[in-house]
Amino acid sequence: MGRIAVIAIVVAALLMGAGLWYSQTRGYYHGIEATALEITGPNGTVQTLPVEGLEGIDAESSPIRFRACARLAGPMPTAAPFAQPTPLTAPGWFDCFDANAIGEALERGEATAFLSRAEIHPDVDRVLAVFPDGRVFAWHQLRPE
Repeated sequence: MGRIAVIAIVVAALLMGAGLWYSQTRGYYHGIEATALEITGPNGTVQTLPVEGLEGIDAESSPIRFRACARLAGPMPTAAPFAQPTPLTAPGWFDCFDANAIGEALERGEATAFLSRAEIHPDVDRVLAVFPDGRVFAWHQLRPE
């Protein structure tokens, strides 16, 4: 009788653990369908930033789960820099977005951060990191205080 109880507890724990893992890493995410990103100019106007090969994910469960990767499809417009960019990690299965590599490139000056859209959600900004070779990475982050 004790073995059945132990097996039931172990099976229940494994199922709960698998459910928790799935909900945190995959369950709430969905792909985004867009062909352009936005960027804020120095005078505060939002402009379209045409890109190609846009891959992105987002989730309704949190305003900071947005991540995107793309390439510029034209010249980079003049834009407002973003002072404190902090790329947030993406789920491991979203391979195009490596927050650590992007953050290191920003620190070394190999990429430049720009404000894409202020207050995309309350107290959340969309930030872009643009590399000289045309790669663009986007994420949402809490507004710096």
